[in-house]
Amino acid sequence: MLPSFLLAAVALAPGVVSAPSASFPQLGDLLHGEKSKAIQTRQGGYYWSNWHEGGGQFQCQNGAGGSYSVNWQSSGGSSGFVCGKGWSPGGNRAVTYSGTYEPDGPSYLAVYGWTTNPLIEYYIMDAHGDLLPNEPWTSKGNFTIDEGTYEVFTSTRVNKPSIIGTTTFQQYWSVRSEQRVGGTITTGKHFDEWSKLGLRLGGHNYMILATEGYTSGSTTSKGTSSISLG
Repeated sequence: MLPSFLLAAVALAPGVVSAPSASFPQLGDLLHGEKSKAIQTRQGGYYWSNWHEGGGQFQCQNGAGGSYSVNWQSSGGSSGFVCGKGWSPGGNRAVTYSGTYEPDGPSYLAVYGWTTNPLIEYYIMDAHGDLLPNEPWTSKGNFTIDEGTYEVFTSTRVNKPSIIGTTTFQQYWSVRSEQRVGGTITTGKHFDEWSKLGLRLGGHNYMILATEGYTSGSTTSKGTSSISLG
């Protein structure tokens, strides 16, 4: 989870990105952990997901059509949120969106989804604040498409919450080199590039364009986000 739209970007060096000493939550924990406070529903052709934990103020508003907005301020301890709209199932889709994203502290804006057989948790990240991976990231290289240049990372989560329960699974990450808020993310192009790297996906479960913010150690997160799909 990454900060607001100060976009306090962290430079990603090739190779391995080490995990910090503290443990930070991830979407799988948030949406599928035992303490999850998730609201997941369908509305007007879109799949809406909203979760939060701990103290702080998290106002995620499910708007009309493909829109949603967030105003947040996390507090100390385990405090954070993630919400977004998308589709269930996900898959190869041109995700066109617009809006604003203004974080300050750990936060991110990304297409986020799952597949099964194999079980994969994936992120296609357009904008972010502090990047604080829970496990070390291994760089798999870069690719450039008409939508931008992305660096690909993988990581492995051991005995963590997932859409099928607590288990071990891989994560795939595409992180955009030049951050942006708005445009089109064609998920199939990322899936194709991942496949060239030997990163296989399974059958698609849900997929959302998510905003997330959370407390990392002593660093809290605040900000606003207003996103419209389509």
